[in-house]
Amino acid sequence: MILQETVLGQLLDVFRNEGIERHTDANLMERLGMPEEEYRVTFSDRQEMVQQVVQYDLDQQEDRDQERLQQARNPVEKIFMLLRYGIQDLKTIHPDYITDLRTHYPKVWQTCLDHLNNYNYDLNYQVINEGVVQGYFRKDINLQLVAKIIIEQFHMLINPQVFPPNRFDLGEVFRSMYLYYVRGLCTEKGGKLAEEYFSRNNI
Repeated sequence: MILQETVLGQLLDVFRNEGIERHTDANLMERLGMPEEEYRVTFSDRQEMVQQVVQYDLDQQEDRDQERLQQARNPVEKIFMLLRYGIQDLKTIHPDYITDLRTHYPKVWQTCLDHLNNYNYDLNYQVINEGVVQGYFRKDINLQLVAKIIIEQFHMLINPQVFPPNRFDLGEVFRSMYLYYVRGLCTEKGGKLAEEYFSRNNI
């Protein structure tokens, strides 16, 4: 299991930094230092290999989210921490990685969308609801609608027809779409914390 996770982690680094389709199976075997027979046993085909790598990535993201949320002192900091790391994460991904998934691995891409529409939706909903209960976010907001808007904004963000990666810095688009929107959800109490967080962190 540890060996499998190591292999998936190495492949994830390659894909995130360079894209998927520029690499042949032979090239990947060489990068991994893995004999062809072992490679074929580990991955029945390329589709399964990409699926395993993406699922590993999603699982790692969930673990990191939980660690980060435990460090936050309040719901406002939680939501901005998630956004901040989301920005940083986008900046480290080669544009070809997302393009390759959308174009060549639609079933795997659907896994990403399903994760976004379920896990990320639920996470946003929980954090915002916690903020409402504690008086940091306005009580008149529609939680389901706000959580849905955040998800749909992300769909727009990763659509290359809306924001071509060769023309727009996705990290800056992320910042412009989300940070000011979330700040608008805050009460006066939450707004002060948001301003403090902005001043302490370069988002």
